[in-house]
Amino acid sequence: MFYNFDLINNFNILLSINSINSTYNILIFILLSLFSAIFLDIIYGELPTKIHPVVFIGSIISFFKNIFIKIKNRWSGLFLTLSTCIVSSVLLIILFYLFSFNIIIFYILFTLILSSTFSIRMLLDTASDVETDLKEDIDKARQAVSYLVSRNTDELTKEHIVSATIESLTENITDSYISPVFYFMIISIIGIFTDSYAVFVILILIPFNYRIFNTLDAMVGYETDELIDIGFVPAKIDDILNYIPSRIAGLFVVLSAFCLNFDYKNSYKILKRDARNCPSPNSGFTMASAAGALNIQLIKLDTYILGDNNKNIETSDIGRAVKLSKLAIFLFTVTIILFIIILYVIL
Repeated sequence: MFYNFDLINNFNILLSINSINSTYNILIFILLSLFSAIFLDIIYGELPTKIHPVVFIGSIISFFKNIFIKIKNRWSGLFLTLSTCIVSSVLLIILFYLFSFNIIIFYILFTLILSSTFSIRMLLDTASDVETDLKEDIDKARQAVSYLVSRNTDELTKEHIVSATIESLTENITDSYISPVFYFMIISIIGIFTDSYAVFVILILIPFNYRIFNTLDAMVGYETDELIDIGFVPAKIDDILNYIPSRIAGLFVVLSAFCLNFDYKNSYKILKRDARNCPSPNSGFTMASAAGALNIQLIKLDTYILGDNNKNIETSDIGRAVKLSKLAIFLFTVTIILFIIILYVIL
């Protein structure tokens, strides 16, 4: 197997360290790759479309969708999910095998794939762009926000544009960052106490497959006549995978509100009261806590209302929501890194 290459010696050469045990090497690899992936995403944003793994995943989903959508029951969604995961994972394993001859090249590839499983810069920038557009031209802002939400934006008022932008931003904290890194962390904890370097394959496959499930949900997880059957399984899997991370993310929004001197008490209050107002079992936790922190009301007509109408919602609230989201992501990252290091030291 490809993971049998002399990784310990390569690590020692790379880091100029001798006589280090294997668990320390794995810990260093995990932390360096996570730092590098985050840095890459923040500085450069998304990988080019031609080499972006999610683009390839989308192509594979489209291929199998055209085959299995002919099955007019929910088995179609299960077959679509299994086929996409198996083919995508096998291709990824082959790619790692081909580039396993050198630790530095392996590390670069690992980092690139890991960075593609989350999207910090695009998440924050898209919200900031809507704020900029709204200050210039409301029609331009309506067009920009139409790419973020599924609702009709043609007649949205300024207040509803701001609300939709903050909803999209805060809802996507979970699946754009918290969830993939949460699952990366879980496998990392197992990995640092494992002598087998096969853990590196699993370590990248877990967040990678999370992104597959999330992309499946984004592409077919809708209750339309065409997709109601084939989208059922992907949507349910996505709900299950985001269940714990969404609640963690909501609490980190509350913590961020405290650090930013926003209304953290109200953030926690609205989180507990309104988080389950949304049709989705997960999206309300970050949206509700953000609404409470900003003392505003987030409204999707005929669907949900989050928060109290304590003040008029303003364009500047988007910027405040970006700060809140940015800090929540930072605090979560610091927490999981410290958690992994402390576990390693203790155990």
